[in-house]
Amino acid sequence: MSFNSFVKLFTPQDRVFYNLFEEVADNICEMSKVFRNALYEKDDTTKDKMLITLEALENKNDQATHRLFVELGQNFITPFDREDIHYLATSLDDVADFIWASAKSIVNYDINEVNDTMRAFSDVILGSTGSLRVAIKGLRNMKDLKSITDACAKVNIFEHEAELILDNALKDLFLNETNAIELIKRKDLYQDMKLVIDKCEDAAGVIESIIIKYS
Repeated sequence: MSFNSFVKLFTPQDRVFYNLFEEVADNICEMSKVFRNALYEKDDTTKDKMLITLEALENKNDQATHRLFVELGQNFITPFDREDIHYLATSLDDVADFIWASAKSIVNYDINEVNDTMRAFSDVILGSTGSLRVAIKGLRNMKDLKSITDACAKVNIFEHEAELILDNALKDLFLNETNAIELIKRKDLYQDMKLVIDKCEDAAGVIESIIIKYS
């Protein structure tokens, strides 16, 4: 028996799931931070290098998510409903996927002119993932339900803010952008960035459902 298998025998199954969810939450916050910092970077070459590093973090997130699904398949006892675990894990994985998708679009589409809309989205993404991490870390013991619900409420507020950013950005884009290719590139990017926050809201919805069931 390997050392890891031996340790696992004496590790409460709840802790395994909580540890993995918290690892994913930390990783997503790190991705958001790198993404935001890249969009505030003035040097284009440095900006692109920072964005490319997100691929490794996205892969790290995939590995943690895979371990969550493995644990879900192997363990009969779970800290909360299996469906909730699956949906929460999937939503968090989507957050990471769309952060990386946004970063790839900026690099691959050669979008060198970072505008206020992109920076505004990056700020909201950072705030949303940060609030989501607070909520996820609160699930371990559920002692401070108000902290969890407040964090989820903040995610919802960030989603409304992102909706306004997207509406205004698309309106401006279709009114003022005369280059059709540039219009398509920007539109796709803005929508991917909005999806990051939508997936945060999905995850927050699962967390709210969990605390209603188990509090």
